[in-house]
Amino acid sequence: MLHTPKSLRGMVTAPHHLASQAGLSVLQDGGSAIEAAVATAAALAVVYPHMNSIGGDSFWLVAEPDGSVHAVSAVGGAAQAANLDLYAGMSAVPWRGPLAANTVAGTISGWAAMLARVADPLPLGRILRDAIHHADAGVVVTKGGAEIAKTKDAELRDVFGYSDIFRGGGKPLAEGGILRQPALAETLRRLASQGLADFYTGALAADIAADLAAAGSPVTAADLAAHRTTTPDPLSVAISGARLFNMTPPTQGIASLLILALFDRLDAGVIDGFDHIHGLIEATKQAFLFRDAEVGDPAYMTVDCQTLLDDAAALDARAARIDRAKAMPWPHVPALGDTVWFGAIDDEGRAVSAIQSTYFEFGSGVTLPRTGIVWQNRGASFRLAPDGWNALRPGRKPFHTLNPAIALFDDGRRMAYGTMGGEGQPQTQAAVFSRYNLGMPLQAAITAPRWLLGKTWGEESVTLKLEDRFDPALVRQLAEAGHDVELLSGFTSTMGHAGALVRHSDGVIEGATDPRSDGAVAAW
Repeated sequence: MLHTPKSLRGMVTAPHHLASQAGLSVLQDGGSAIEAAVATAAALAVVYPHMNSIGGDSFWLVAEPDGSVHAVSAVGGAAQAANLDLYAGMSAVPWRGPLAANTVAGTISGWAAMLARVADPLPLGRILRDAIHHADAGVVVTKGGAEIAKTKDAELRDVFGYSDIFRGGGKPLAEGGILRQPALAETLRRLASQGLADFYTGALAADIAADLAAAGSPVTAADLAAHRTTTPDPLSVAISGARLFNMTPPTQGIASLLILALFDRLDAGVIDGFDHIHGLIEATKQAFLFRDAEVGDPAYMTVDCQTLLDDAAALDARAARIDRAKAMPWPHVPALGDTVWFGAIDDEGRAVSAIQSTYFEFGSGVTLPRTGIVWQNRGASFRLAPDGWNALRPGRKPFHTLNPAIALFDDGRRMAYGTMGGEGQPQTQAAVFSRYNLGMPLQAAITAPRWLLGKTWGEESVTLKLEDRFDPALVRQLAEAGHDVELLSGFTSTMGHAGALVRHSDGVIEGATDPRSDGAVAAW
């Protein structure tokens, strides 16, 4: 898949084709890119339940037609009862089950904050229409969804509520089967009728809290009611020919920006040549060293990320640490997680880059019977320590891998891009953006082989993983430079599900989706 679709009136890209179409239909009914993005988000929460749900968190960037860029950070904090005493005798927060469901879900508050930016939005029932339909009528289970359900079945099937929805007939989801989620459909109808705030303070919140209590989660009605989104100024950095934007902490958005800022200071050479790929990998190492030492809940940070990005001398010094011929040794503990990135651009040029997630596949596995909501396990990333980086504390926001990206080019182009993939998100963003920026067509930049430095889900390997479509000569060069190379066959989800949209100054919009996903570009 190398053809890049183009249009003039609007475009949506998402990792599932039904979600892309849900967003496009909102554009066709007169909605803005913001409303289209919320419709896409709602549909994704239904049709891609292994990757995200309304029981997770979300982050949003919006580039307005006037060039201003805004952010919404919809991340929930740890429950007030989620303290060290709750996990006494444990070495870590469990990955699955009720004690993993220890943070408030921020996604719905993100939708609300986004729609509040629209002067005269479409009715909420219209925006959620397709999501409600797919939850009621059912959606065909994808190959990827079935594979994940089967692979993770042993650790999910006994978790509170999971099997009632995702193991019909006593078996994991199967490719081609129909998944119906009537309780989730009714929850979406209630939100459309009562408003999105009902998730946190209304009758729906009471049902959510009752089921969480029954499951054994520490999240209470009071925790839901206390939740608030924030609208921080996004992080940004200038590179040659563009300004890049990304999300603030507690996300790893700073890492994505640092990679490209440091790479901008290197000689890129030929697209996908040694200087290009080696340079990005080594820039990734420098960015991750900073991220892992400094980034978390901003309330607990001592370093200002924007100050670093504005300090050209500091960026020069970090870039100077990169050996352009040799790989720096890399033992590293990665951040995990699966999620969905999606984007929309409307005919006014408004661009949305968004991402929502439950952290691991199917999150904590806790599935609330009254509402059909799968609850996230983002709080499983907390350290059971009295202090220090990402240490568990009531109300604290956990470190997030999620980070949507936007680029504003000096020539008037604007680009919304991103990916799922936990540790791989900044790396895939760097691959897609740098290829496009160096002249590769947009779809080709996503289809081309990718790499991942570090561990993947369920694996102990910390190798440099390369899809095997790279030039064998490049693979040899990377190995000779000291990279511990491992080849992966085919198009693998290990490399994320990326997407991108670009609007040119003449109004032409182009979009791309990832052949590693079930996605599509929807345009008119």
